[in-house]
Amino acid sequence: MKGRTKAIILIVILVLIAGFTYQRYFFVFGEGAKAGTMNYFVKKGYMFKTYEGRLIQSGIKTPPQGGGNISSNEFMFSVTDEKVAQKLNSSTGSFLELHYKEYLHSLPWRGVSVFVVDSVISVKPVSQ
Repeated sequence: MKGRTKAIILIVILVLIAGFTYQRYFFVFGEGAKAGTMNYFVKKGYMFKTYEGRLIQSGIKTPPQGGGNISSNEFMFSVTDEKVAQKLNSSTGSFLELHYKEYLHSLPWRGVSVFVVDSVISVKPVSQ
């Protein structure tokens, strides 16, 4: 009887650890699209080389006192798909629409950001 109780407790603990790990690192918390101008895109890292990028989103911000100021928001993201990375690498300086997935925490081999871009919706060259 004691051996069976220990086995059940062990199974319950393992299921809880597996559920916690899945929810924390693999559950897609949110997904959506962001648009902006690609600022930079690099492959870096000590042990795990990951693709990291930054998108500059322009917009109008209204402070509480009134009046509008033009502000800039940065969207920092990681990329795991090699084909998406190649497309982004050749699009630095372009206006991009990106589809991303948001996780609750990052993993070293997935990148430093909780936002992982999984596809490029559109690429438009910025006219000068």
